[in-house]
Amino acid sequence: MTRKQFAQADPVYRAYLVGGALRQERALLSLDDSLNELELLAETAGIDVLGRSSQLVRQIKPKTMIGSGKLAEIIEQAVMLAANVLIFDDELSPRHQREIEKQLSEDIRLLASSALILDIFAQHARTSEGALQVELAQYECRLPRLTRQWTHLARQAGGGGARGGSGGVGLRGPGETQLEVDRREIARKLTKLNGDLEQGRAHRSLHRDRRRRSGLPLVALVGYTNAGKSTLINALAGSDVYAADKLFATLDPTTRRVELPDGREILLSDTVGFIQKLPTTLIAAFRATLEEVVETDLILHVADFSHRNAAQQIEAVEDTLAEIDAAHIPRLLVLNKIDNLDGALPEVGHIDNYVETMAISARHGQGLEDLLSAIRDAIERQRMRLDVVIPYQAGSVYSELNDKQYIETERTSEAGWELSLRLPQAEVDTYQPFAVNNAAEST
Repeated sequence: MTRKQFAQADPVYRAYLVGGALRQERALLSLDDSLNELELLAETAGIDVLGRSSQLVRQIKPKTMIGSGKLAEIIEQAVMLAANVLIFDDELSPRHQREIEKQLSEDIRLLASSALILDIFAQHARTSEGALQVELAQYECRLPRLTRQWTHLARQAGGGGARGGSGGVGLRGPGETQLEVDRREIARKLTKLNGDLEQGRAHRSLHRDRRRRSGLPLVALVGYTNAGKSTLINALAGSDVYAADKLFATLDPTTRRVELPDGREILLSDTVGFIQKLPTTLIAAFRATLEEVVETDLILHVADFSHRNAAQQIEAVEDTLAEIDAAHIPRLLVLNKIDNLDGALPEVGHIDNYVETMAISARHGQGLEDLLSAIRDAIERQRMRLDVVIPYQAGSVYSELNDKQYIETERTSEAGWELSLRLPQAEVDTYQPFAVNNAAEST
């Protein structure tokens, strides 16, 4: 039975998890905690986990990643438990995948954690752009791993999303065509997908420019998956963004208007959740969506403060922000789910580079008023003061400044409207021609 026939004959997936780590390596999570997270990922993908095993090694084995004896023991245990999927808690090189698959029977599939994450993303993509991004990541992940044991390659990638299909690269992902035409076919698909995504990127850029012209500050929610971002945006905006207590419950970005304590409004955007070992192909594919973060005025980093690995999850998000060149944007740390804590707040170590740290419960509304005030103060600290005189014949400019809520004080004179503005630094050059002084001052 080929692997394709196996997948069709036995659609119920039963997994055995495998973890491996270097003895001297400083890992973000302990090996056991990382396997716990892998188990949650597997359950999110609809896979039953039957068992697990791990090994600390002095160096990564060039053929089998972990020791060959340990691998044989793991395969024997997986067979005994009737597992049909072997999931490694790390990225597998093409050689690792090829050599390990040689030792597996036809009724056991091999997956890396990155393939599992792609599969979950494929299931949760609900918009056309989200499905395209997942499909791009699937093909980029699969291209270097083509081998002759696969008989055909997907004509359509899937995801239980807008484009239809049956899911991701790992379990529900693309199938295979003949190897001799695979690479040309994938290259063609990659070119088309990148072109389609570029159109979406241009469309999204126009939306961002339109929002910028409205003068409303842009605030992005980021955080580890299942930190409570969707619950928070619902609580702040009174909206109904889908929220559930599971990994990657929401994937596609959502933007809502939120009113601050002084009556001004911001645009608050929810983004895809991050996770340790997030596949680089997925980050690259979602770069257009993640530009929402890069172009924002303020980042709200939402963390599950009740999680035992809260500090490590915060670090994983910070690493991803640095990878997408967003580390320079002012950030406010929001420690969520304090309602799940028993007793005193846990220690998360020294946290720097944040304008402020807030403890809240998005589910129960605890601390939200203070959070809104902190958002307002953080935005105001970034604004510049500029004194201008707008001639009466330039009434449209005065109306624009008024609509954007940039006017702090005003009075009329023979020359026109004499205004004291407080505005984003990015907007200073726009109104500099009307300035009384030569430069704006920081507020």
